[in-house]
Parts: sequence; structure tokens; C-alpha cells
Amino acid sequence: MVELADAGALGFDAGRLSRIAPFLAEAYVDNGRLPNAQLLIARDGQPVHYTRLGKMGDDGRELRDDALFRIASMTKPVTSVAFMQLVEQCKVALEEPVTKVFPEFANLHVYAGGGGSIPFAPGAPAHPMRFVDLLTHMSGFTYGLQNRNNIDAVYREHNFDFARDNLDSDGFVDKLAQLPLEFAPGQGWNYSVSTDVLGIAVERISGMRLGDYFEQHIFAPLGMTDTRFGVREGDLERLVDAYAYRPGQSPRMISAGATSKLAKPASFDSGGGGLVGTIADYHRFATMLLNGGELDGARILSPKTVRLMRTNHLPNNADLTEMSSSLFSEANNAGTGFGLGFAMVIDPAKTLIPSSLGEFYWGGAYSTAFFVDPVERITMVFMTQVYPSSTYPIRRQLKTLIYSALTETYV
Repeated sequence: MVELADAGALGFDAGRLSRIAPFLAEAYVDNGRLPNAQLLIARDGQPVHYTRLGKMGDDGRELRDDALFRIASMTKPVTSVAFMQLVEQCKVALEEPVTKVFPEFANLHVYAGGGGSIPFAPGAPAHPMRFVDLLTHMSGFTYGLQNRNNIDAVYREHNFDFARDNLDSDGFVDKLAQLPLEFAPGQGWNYSVSTDVLGIAVERISGMRLGDYFEQHIFAPLGMTDTRFGVREGDLERLVDAYAYRPGQSPRMISAGATSKLAKPASFDSGGGGLVGTIADYHRFATMLLNGGELDGARILSPKTVRLMRTNHLPNNADLTEMSSSLFSEANNAGTGFGLGFAMVIDPAKTLIPSSLGEFYWGGAYSTAFFVDPVERITMVFMTQVYPSSTYPIRRQLKTLIYSALTETYV
């Protein structure tokens, strides 16, 4: 059970916070739209609200406080932090071409037609991709799950989105290097496997497997004892079942925690989406970011590096409505920019929900989410397990409920 601080002393109306759990129960959990919901809200790192609702899965066990969730793309901020640690050590620079680490990418071309039963047309050579293009999803790569064009289709054939069991890091890069880019690096924004490539860069620069790097340089220092690629065999009983949305019906269970392949060794650590962890662990990660890269004496990044990461890097301070070609991402586009591993609010009015300028966030494909508000010093972590994350407007609703309970503001 999470120990809560006095909400009133931290600028929240306790009565208004108490509306959150009944809302989640009535709107989502009791009617079966979500199998479970776990929510942790904090200010200055001190928890002011905790909700735990629902079941571990089809076996009917109550959701555990220490339940393990597939956090999917909430892995991306962790990978971005790892890469920026190497930047701080001058082992790599944001503006350097990725060919410094990936000679396989020396001859990338931009899509000019073809695909499917027709070979890809020889497109124009792409100008050099930089590491910053990977961090900002402006690389020209894509995701098979975008399901929009012939490039996406080939990504699905190679199973890039779910490479854990069928590719190793070098094989991932080799296959990716043979495919055209959707656009020239830096010329657009598309949610993509860029962060998987970034994770492989961490491996090649550090000489460590990505999971080992995370454990030594992020998880152990932060006390994130339950987050890793895969699940320890003895911990499978803590892994929730995963579900997929079905219109007009209850979500369908697609992966049972008790028999999950996540207990078996993987050939690939997906920096874009492979971690499993607890709400308590991710709360510690979010608090570190809120604190400018430090938690309980463990310095993960410098404050200036975190500030660089949470600053909009889209050209001319554009938002995603101007730059994005994605049909699927973990961000709403209006009023939203993108930095080095996170989306952030650059125009609160355009988002049409309460928010702070500079608030940054991300989520995962199974509807998990987090945000960090450096103005109001608020963090939120939400866990559940229904794919895809676009199924329900729950992130918007949670933000509305949280900010409606705020009584003392710093602006």
C-alpha cells in the first residue's frame, strides 16, 4: 500500500481527489472496459492519491500493489535518458551522424514508390541521419502498426514492432538499413522504431546489452527493483494479463501473465517498448525527471540535460499538427511539441484541457501513461493493460480530474 502525504498541505482538495477512484470504477473497471486501473499522483515526489481497482486478469485475483505491467512505449523515455548519459560523457553527440555507430545506414534512400509485390523504386539518397533525429522521431523510420503504406507493411513482415523473439540487435539494423525512409531525416515527424535504434546505439557505444546498461546506470541507482526486460520466472504471478479492445464487447485477453513468454530469454531488448515494471518504480523514474535528473542522492542526468530533453525540438517551434504523419502515437497533436524522448505542452490553450506550459509526458500501447509537470511539481503514473492506447480518452479525463483538484498553483 502506498503511504500518502497530506493532500491539503500539498495544495490539493482531498475531496476532489476522492472523485477519481469512483470515476475509474464506474466508467471503466466495473463495466469491464478495463480489467484494472492503478494510479499514483504526487507533488514534489510525495504521493497524494493512490487508486487500485480491478483484477490481475481472467483468474479473478485482486490487483496487487506490486503488480507488473508491460509498459511498452514508456520504455522510450528510459532509453532516451540512457543515451543522454552517454552524450554527457562526450561518447557521442546529438548532431553527429548515426553512421558513427551504424555504418549500415550509410546508403539510406527516401521512398519513391513500390512495395508489396513490386520492388521499392530507387529513391533519392537521404542526407545523413543524426542521433537527434532518432530522439525526436524525425528520422524517416516508421512502425508497422501505423498500417498506412507499403513501407509499414514491410516493417510488419520483418516483425520490427515485436522483435524480441525473432531478431537480435545487429539483425534488426541490417534489415532496417535495406528499406527506404518515409521522408528525409529532419523533414517530418513519424512515430517509429527510432528509439529501438537508439537503444542499439546505447549497446554499441557502451559495450553492454541494453537491459544490463539500464540496470547498472538507471534502475539500481534509482531503486527501481522491479523493472526489466522480461520477467523473472518467480515473478510471473505478479504479471497482469494483457487485453485487446473489441468494439461493443469486453476486451479479449491476448497474453496471460502466468504463462507469458516474457519469462523466457529474449534475443532483443527493445528500447522502444520492451520493459515490464511496477507503478512504484515508474513513479521513482518520473520523480527523478521532476527533480532535474536526481533522486535520493542518485544523479542520473544534469538539470541542463533534462531541460534540453523536455524542450520542443520541432522546427520553428511547430506542434505535431504541422509535422506529424502518424496515425498512431502516444501524443495528442494540438499544442504538443516533441523533445528528446518526450512530448510536451507548448500551447496549453490548444490542448483544450488543463495543463502547464512545458509539461512533458508519454504513454504505452497498453494504455499506460505518465506525465511530469515541472511548473506545478506534479507527477502522475497510470497503469492498466488494454491495447491500443487510443481506445479510451482516459488520459485526458485523468488530467482533467487531477487539475480540477488542485487548489494551490505556482503560476
